[in-house]
Amino acid sequence: MAVGQPRHVTWTGGSGSAGPEPVLGGCPLGAAQPPPAPAMDCYTANWNPLGDSAFYRKYELYSMDWDLKEELRDCLVAAAPYGGPIALLRNPWRKEKAASVRPVLEIYSASGLPLASLLWKSGPVVSLGWSAEEELLCVQEDGVVLVYGLHGDFRRHFSMGNEVLQNRVLDARIFHTEFGSGVAILTGAHRFTLSANVGDLKLRRMPEVPGLQSAPSCWTTLCQDRVAHILLAVGPDLYLLDHAACSAVTPPGLAPGVSSFLQMAVSFTYRHLALFTDTGYIWMGTASLKEKLCEFNCNIRAPPKQMVWCSRPRSKERAVVVAWERRLMVVGDAPESIQFVLDEDSYLVPELDGVRIFSRSTHEFLHEVPVASEEIFKIASMAPGALLLEAQKEYEKESQKADEYLREIQELGQLTQAVQQCIEAAGHEHRPDMQKSLLRAASFGKCFLDRFPPDSFVRMCQDLRVLNAIRDYHIGIPLTYSQYKQLTIQVLLDRLVLRRLYPLAIQICEYLRLPEVQGVSRILAHWACYKVQQKDVSDEDVARAINQKLGDTPGVSYSDIAARAYGCGRTELAIKLLEYEPRSGEQVPLLLKMKRSKLALSKAIESGDTDLVFTVLLHLKNELNRGDFFMTLRNQPMALSLYRQFCKHQELETLKDLYNQDDNHQELGSFHIRASYAAEERIEGRVAALQTAADAFYKAKNEFAAKATEDQMRLLRLQRRLEDELGGRFVDLSLHDTVTTLVLGGHSKRAEQLARDFRIPDKRLWWLKLTALADLEDWEELEKFSKSKKSPIGYLPFVEICMKQHNKYEAKKYASRVGPEQKVKALLLVGDVAQAADVAIEHRNEAELTLVLSHCTGATDAATADKIQRARAQAQKKRGNRGLRTCGDSVWRNRDLKPSCAGRDLGASPQLLW
Repeated sequence: MAVGQPRHVTWTGGSGSAGPEPVLGGCPLGAAQPPPAPAMDCYTANWNPLGDSAFYRKYELYSMDWDLKEELRDCLVAAAPYGGPIALLRNPWRKEKAASVRPVLEIYSASGLPLASLLWKSGPVVSLGWSAEEELLCVQEDGVVLVYGLHGDFRRHFSMGNEVLQNRVLDARIFHTEFGSGVAILTGAHRFTLSANVGDLKLRRMPEVPGLQSAPSCWTTLCQDRVAHILLAVGPDLYLLDHAACSAVTPPGLAPGVSSFLQMAVSFTYRHLALFTDTGYIWMGTASLKEKLCEFNCNIRAPPKQMVWCSRPRSKERAVVVAWERRLMVVGDAPESIQFVLDEDSYLVPELDGVRIFSRSTHEFLHEVPVASEEIFKIASMAPGALLLEAQKEYEKESQKADEYLREIQELGQLTQAVQQCIEAAGHEHRPDMQKSLLRAASFGKCFLDRFPPDSFVRMCQDLRVLNAIRDYHIGIPLTYSQYKQLTIQVLLDRLVLRRLYPLAIQICEYLRLPEVQGVSRILAHWACYKVQQKDVSDEDVARAINQKLGDTPGVSYSDIAARAYGCGRTELAIKLLEYEPRSGEQVPLLLKMKRSKLALSKAIESGDTDLVFTVLLHLKNELNRGDFFMTLRNQPMALSLYRQFCKHQELETLKDLYNQDDNHQELGSFHIRASYAAEERIEGRVAALQTAADAFYKAKNEFAAKATEDQMRLLRLQRRLEDELGGRFVDLSLHDTVTTLVLGGHSKRAEQLARDFRIPDKRLWWLKLTALADLEDWEELEKFSKSKKSPIGYLPFVEICMKQHNKYEAKKYASRVGPEQKVKALLLVGDVAQAADVAIEHRNEAELTLVLSHCTGATDAATADKIQRARAQAQKKRGNRGLRTCGDSVWRNRDLKPSCAGRDLGASPQLLW
């Protein structure tokens, strides 16, 4: 499809649509066909030179048809940058005869189409301005800032502080920084207050200007080093206010005789500053006031209505546009200026790469002619792009001059440059027919290049089609190519969504093949959020229409749409929309917010997310009375189980009530056992809690748990008696630790009695006494204990425990008493390797021999190692002889046995065997 060819959008709202959709059906992705293009020889007729280095041109964007009832001078005017909307508020407080008339706030697109109109019912407004998100900020005299949407819907409000409220607002500025949109206020006390970001309001009171008794003649905001400053003029002096101090500044190279500054302007990028003096001079320099660029004498001393910068991006900012009642002047570093006559009262809107100028009847754009366009269309230009454009025209005429122009470009090796110039120039053209002429020339030149990458050409065609679509009169966003690149496609789509141009936004996404999550899905979600606001349509129809349009589109959250419906007061619609939300984690918070807690609990349980269930349970606990809450839990077993887990850590009494309600005696017994340790400090109280637990276990028919609880009660009473009789600490020790403590305290008899009372097995008791006596290093008592009767655990543990205490002497006593099967290990533990080797050889145990051999280290054990090796060899020899006799008998009995097999098995010659 050729660039600029109409391509109509067809998109309906589905069966759920009612009333006109907030879209422009049939809007083409490409501007409407313009009138015939002018001839190339008069293309530069509207070019105006500013010195020898630059040309400026002014062309019409739209013929305004907004039928204003007031002159612009009688209104407060604010226009958003990047082709944004225009807001008008008739200011009756300036005219006594209209003081009784309520003002009307009107919002129009850049083409003059009405977007909103509302009767102003609040206080007097001092200033209007647009934020970076295209929200209208209305600053009132009392310091309250009202924020409205693009369609006149009230968003929010905030105050600039009590000081501003007391002293009223004299003047205000809306400015933009990298952090967002800010507001600066001049109060009646001639003090400044500002916030650099209205989205994160942090008010900052600027320092006082010494000697300031009246309002400054002019002032503006500057953004330097990521900080907002105020620059103001008081007579011939300039002051720069920051958060800490007020500094007097002087512009370098300023012409003498200045007694007042009448106007000042900061460039779009905050890099440069222009000052208009009462002598008619315009000083231009850096915003830091450290360098002068130029100075121009306009010979007009009357203060201008507006003064703004006009420069193309990434170039030297060198021109300022100054507007009076009926005169417009472009001045720069040249001795001459460009002047235009204004037939109507006009308003200037500074842009990234030029200035928009609108009046009651027209909307125009003034900018510096881009370099590529200048090189191609300048009269008598021999630039490669100009020659390529002429070659393409001659080719269409079937003239041989086309070949001559091409040869000339190729001989200079500039064909690639020519194609790039034509592509770049096409981007800066506003008329689709000129765009097509330049792109045809670029396409023509590409045919004669072997390896020209097509990306730039294809991308330019796509960008121009998008730009032509949004520049259409019915859309009214006159972005230039430079503004479009700076704004990015995502922000442009957001602005189309704000204007409720959903079909065009979707068509652009599909045309540019953007990912669904970033493009179509996001736009459909915005459409759905707007759809739920149509209160004249039933909930069922709206929900059905949204589901039919969105379906399972990735990236669309039905919960967000449901939240918007709930915010509009449509709770039932929100619930219906939540049924389409597949993620329970997104459903539950909104259901809780809508007071549908039981439904939220069911959804949370279905999700299997325990954290989500806990969230709902805590919400229900605060919302319902205790009885209803427990009944709700009884109907949801999973929720009841989770709540019990929560109560175990946070609310024990509630847990007890839950067990009592369910007659859960087993868990009640466990609860009282935990309570006996956690809550009670007195033995009597703990025993009582344990007795309650034992009774509960008996009711639960858990005999083992009941008996164990009773044993614990007996142990507690005994431990308290031991503490009273023997001193020390016994309570809360385990049965084993109690026995060990008695042994360590020298009360072996009582320890044995305790073991008998609680039926501790002999083996366990011997281990306990052995460990305790070894820890005491009471070797004499340990020896008596070992001889008291035959050890049920053997005597190897005695050897091990003595060696653990590094007492080899005692360990050797018990090593001799160790049984034969553990003798070698005991001897090795006491370090008697030689005797261990003798025992292992006597036992003829290969494992024991290997174990002893692993302990033979150094020269001292060399003889023992040799002894073991000889014993091994002798044992292997005996086993070999037994094997030989067995195999030989088999050979003589079986004459068919192969000699090779016998030889391989016995290591002998087959002849000897036979």
